[in-house]
Amino acid sequence: MAGNYNFWLVLLSIVVAVFVSYTALNLSSRVARSASKPSARFWLAGGALSMGCGIWSMHFVGMLAFSLPIALSYDIPTTVASLAIAIGLSGFALSIASREQIGLGRLAAGAIVMGLGICAMHYSGMSAVQVLPAITYEPSLLLASGIIAIVASFAALWLFFRLRNGRSWQMRLARLGAAVIMGLAISGMHYTGMAASRFAPGSYCTGAASPDNNWLAITIAIIAFAVLTITTILLIYDAHLDSRIRKHNRQLAQANEQLEEVNAQLQHVAMHDALSGLPNRLLLADRLSQAIAQAERHQNRFAVFVVDLDRFKAINDSLGHLAGDAMLKEVARRLASVLRKADTLARLGGDEFVLVLNEISSAQDVETIAARVLADIARPVKLSDLELHTSASIGISLFPTDGADADTLLQHADAAMYHAKKNGRNAYQLFVPAMNAFARDRLELENGLRRALVQGEFVLHYQPKVDVRDGGIDSAEALIRWQHPTRGLTAPLDFIPLAEECGLILPIGEWVLREACRQACAWQTAGLRPLRVAVNLSAQQFRQKNLVEVVRSALNAAQLEARYLELELTESAVMHDAEQSIEILQQLSALGVRISVDDFGTGYSSLSYLRRLPLDKLKIDRAFIRDVVTSRDDAAIVRAIVSLAHNLRLKVIAEGVETPDQLAFLRELGCDQYQGYHYSVPVPDNVFVEMLREHQARSLSPLAASLEDTWIGRVLRRV
Repeated sequence: MAGNYNFWLVLLSIVVAVFVSYTALNLSSRVARSASKPSARFWLAGGALSMGCGIWSMHFVGMLAFSLPIALSYDIPTTVASLAIAIGLSGFALSIASREQIGLGRLAAGAIVMGLGICAMHYSGMSAVQVLPAITYEPSLLLASGIIAIVASFAALWLFFRLRNGRSWQMRLARLGAAVIMGLAISGMHYTGMAASRFAPGSYCTGAASPDNNWLAITIAIIAFAVLTITTILLIYDAHLDSRIRKHNRQLAQANEQLEEVNAQLQHVAMHDALSGLPNRLLLADRLSQAIAQAERHQNRFAVFVVDLDRFKAINDSLGHLAGDAMLKEVARRLASVLRKADTLARLGGDEFVLVLNEISSAQDVETIAARVLADIARPVKLSDLELHTSASIGISLFPTDGADADTLLQHADAAMYHAKKNGRNAYQLFVPAMNAFARDRLELENGLRRALVQGEFVLHYQPKVDVRDGGIDSAEALIRWQHPTRGLTAPLDFIPLAEECGLILPIGEWVLREACRQACAWQTAGLRPLRVAVNLSAQQFRQKNLVEVVRSALNAAQLEARYLELELTESAVMHDAEQSIEILQQLSALGVRISVDDFGTGYSSLSYLRRLPLDKLKIDRAFIRDVVTSRDDAAIVRAIVSLAHNLRLKVIAEGVETPDQLAFLRELGCDQYQGYHYSVPVPDNVFVEMLREHQARSLSPLAASLEDTWIGRVLRRV
């Protein structure tokens, strides 16, 4: 008995097959992505159900497309069994496709099992047709349908595996093309199997006739499309969620990477010096701990060097901090060239460096390295078109001889370094226990400075500034002294450098300024003629932002006219930042305060700036006055300074005048004023008042005026 096919139902079955194939490819991708997640079972079960229903629907629509002269009916249990086979078959295919790797042998075995399963689904579905005599099959076509099923299964599994990854439009297009090929292959297997079926003449249906095949096929197709559409929508929505999750994860990963970079940068900043990039105090402590542990483990020794540059402050004050920073970088580079890979170089701040030299054999090796460090640092450095020379003082401690922990080693190396500075600088010194006393003295001195300011232990002495021509006292310089409870009267050279290091120079300098103003006003109140008092300002004082207000406040508090106050600044402090110095000096000059440059000739003055500064005096440093009579060079320098100052309409004062010959030379040059031991040492205010009173009385006596113009001479005359 011959049958025929409904073209539109055949076409519908092929469309269903293509749709099923496309959905299956997307399902394989989703199942593969969730293979290691809790949702894997859900997607495998749901995918198997959706894919199985789709395959079975294609098969059943294809059967309904075939019609015989007799009406056909279908056995429901057998039909449901074929549906179950399709669902199980789909689950098997998706489970294979979800594996990370699949070899050719396993792929072939899976294709055979899947192909036989497709045949089982198809022919069990055919057996559901209730017709007698039973359907027979053409052996060759039956075998062909099985081969087609196995080949199609192999292709399907291979495509599942190859096309399961990727979300680009090229991958979507490839899946669509593969779905068309798979749909045609599945349809080809189905219709080959249908062609193998044979219905005997006179066959008749044994069950109740089914409804109209066309509407039944359309209904099943609609249900299949609905299931597949819902599955596709879920896949699209899941892909959207997955995309958002991936995007969020990427952003989170990027944020984590940035956070790790920031943490690494913060850790580097926390552990390294910002200027030189060297380890700082925190990282040095860790390196020292490691060095101690290693030395104890291997019974080795190591050395700790504390390297401090000599007179580095002068470079900062005269050339500025940029030049100072450049100098520090160059010193760091030179120190690093001495080190081995196992050694450590750190910067503790300012101009202080620490070297940790591991595995030192003997003290002689340490001294050899120290000498090399001193020689490297002593080499000239070219900064701002100037060739600068610097030196260093090095203190050395050895483990375990000089300490068994990091703090003790650093403390002892620091004490040795200060001992090297005390003994003339540009030297190295190995620690010896006696140096602890020096370190304790320095600490006691610092503590004493803090106490002295509170308890009023500072006093001012005054040294007169004398007119070179007539010997009259023109003004006085206020010089601080420390009346120490146990040390006695202490000179400023013994405590001012320490005050600058520990940050006490500003309050001490302000006290000097206020006390000098108060004393100058007290002299006037006592009936003495008004006398100008000169106060030295340190570089730190000159750079403080409220300097003008501090000076104004001191004048107001003492009720002293500004013209009776003279501020002395070192040449290096003024030239540190010439433009800013001009602005500050102009403000001070506007108050009526006199300005003089101290230690002139020892710094790095620029004449173009010097002529713009609102100055009143230049003060020649005592270094040039000391040998001015015997040294042609010093005499030439002093002569040039006097000529320069007078051409700039500035007065010249020489300090450190100790002999009559020096005074005679200055008088010959036309120097305006002088101060020094030749006239008087700095004296307390009560002695200075007596000096002023005697000077006023002497100025009325022609006889006294004709005598040698020195305080010492007048004392001798009285005796």
